[in-house]
Amino acid sequence: MLRLFDTRTQQVAPVEPAHRGSLRIYTCGPTTYRAAHVGDLRSYLLADLIRRTAERAQLLVTSGQDITDARLADGAEPDPDGAEPGRAGRRRHEAAFRADCAALNVRPADSMPRASESIEPMIELISKLLETGHAYLTPAGSVYFDARSFPSYGELSGNRLAQHTDWVLWQAAPAGQGLTWMGPWGTGIPGWHTECSAMSLHDLGDPIDVHTGGIGLRFPHHENVRAQSDSVTGHEVVRNWVHGGQVRFEGQKMASSTGTVVLLGDLAGRGLDPLALRLAFAEYPYRQEIDLTWTALETADATVRRWRQRVAEWANSPSRPMCAHYVADFLGAFDDDLNTPAALRVLRALEEDSEIPPGSKFETFAYADQLLALDLARDIGRAPVPPARP
Repeated sequence: MLRLFDTRTQQVAPVEPAHRGSLRIYTCGPTTYRAAHVGDLRSYLLADLIRRTAERAQLLVTSGQDITDARLADGAEPDPDGAEPGRAGRRRHEAAFRADCAALNVRPADSMPRASESIEPMIELISKLLETGHAYLTPAGSVYFDARSFPSYGELSGNRLAQHTDWVLWQAAPAGQGLTWMGPWGTGIPGWHTECSAMSLHDLGDPIDVHTGGIGLRFPHHENVRAQSDSVTGHEVVRNWVHGGQVRFEGQKMASSTGTVVLLGDLAGRGLDPLALRLAFAEYPYRQEIDLTWTALETADATVRRWRQRVAEWANSPSRPMCAHYVADFLGAFDDDLNTPAALRVLRALEEDSEIPPGSKFETFAYADQLLALDLARDIGRAPVPPARP
């Protein structure tokens, strides 16, 4: 059974779906006011690994992921981190994000609503919070969540009431000045936290088995999403909060302000396969903050290419059953809080094990690639395969 580290309980525990035989996963999606860099993409690889592991365990996975495209007003000035105003810019960044995920073999979520097209569920959520006393309307026409109405605030992040203020659910804004909508309280724009609560409940329902995202979203975003969703339903909506570690690059935070923004397309400019990024991330525990480097990506690229060559060679040998103990160790690593470094060590040991027939290695690597998603069988039958390097 898959075990994951739950941020709220601070423990690794079995993921037990609310409904037998199925798993509901929600992932906080990309903001589309700038291009997604390789650090951003780590969150979606995490969700994909959880999904693939759950499906291997014969669970029917239903996944949701929002597209955050309602936060930047049309006509606004770009912010220091490279924000681009306008609908065309948002759609361009969304398309690029989808292309990046496809290049990384990240399966698209079953539901990917745009925030800009999901205003009605947000208005319904805010209205319920007002009716139940968890929110209040200001004279200016904005609606705020009353944080003190949610006693368990802080359980997810450790940030208690004394360390924060109420947050906006609906920000009043004059019509015609940017991207706004008409609500019961006048024209305005929904709050960022409002979007995830409304869209996750609307698309996946209640409860949600796993909610994922980068660790930077734990506070205030996920803390506030939890307060909103639980206040509307009257109980804990998310059963497991799973967060991935942050990514630095060559020792720098990835942001326009630091001059360090690496996009997936930059790998192709250096002749690297995009799936080298997927393998490079798998070399570390998903919860660990990592410092990615070009050297690490080049090493991962060489490994991916070598394994494809080996798999193509092994495919020419008579098929043999998978090696049971290697498979058990590999799957056990995935089930143990997605321990991908341990899983990769298993494959490296199998690769060098001279007592295992090539046909068995082929079947085992092909099976393992259902979780790793590195396209290890890509080169089979393409051309005569030269001997692999030792």
